[in-house]
Amino acid sequence: MANWIDISQPLTNDIAQFPGDTPFSYSPTFTKEETGSANIGQMTASLHIGTHIDAPFHYDSDGKTVEQLNIDHYIGKAMVIDVSHTNWITADVLQEFEWENVTRVLLHTSLPNNPAYFPDKLPYLDPDIAGFLQEKGVILIGVDIPSVDAPDSKDLETHHALYRNGIHILENVMLDHVNTGHYELIALPLAIHGADGSPVRAVLRPINEEIPS
Repeated sequence: MANWIDISQPLTNDIAQFPGDTPFSYSPTFTKEETGSANIGQMTASLHIGTHIDAPFHYDSDGKTVEQLNIDHYIGKAMVIDVSHTNWITADVLQEFEWENVTRVLLHTSLPNNPAYFPDKLPYLDPDIAGFLQEKGVILIGVDIPSVDAPDSKDLETHHALYRNGIHILENVMLDHVNTGHYELIALPLAIHGADGSPVRAVLRPINEEIPS
């Protein structure tokens, strides 16, 4: 059986965060020597640190929060495709790939994976990809960049276009070490009540046969 491939950004105290957002920090609260029984740690972080999902509430105050999401969206067959030849990802670019029986797609872009660095500029995901993906039956898009929109965007046009088309968002996956092809994906968010997003531990396993989507 093929081994699982971790495509998550490690959560370390030097991981990059969105400019102005809450940085990640882990530290021990008590040591085993202090408690007499166990080490106990604490952490603070933005919910959008590292590899994470966006709940609709992130960009729509009437949208679902994390605990209201169907976890089935984050488990199942996924296709990894390489769009690193362009910094402008459109429906025409995606049209070049085979979309039969694809319900989740992960885009390997031109941005190198570097969790300690927040990029000045991201590859652009044109909002027109949303309608295209919906027509193909896609329910989740994953990207190896911090956001499907520019970090300084106020209208979050691509977020909203994906939302209108029923497509869930997974951001900051690590795909530089992953071949294109079909995989089983697990990227479960924490059940944080009322939350607009959640870090995830995202993993892939290569598949050679059809699995339930």
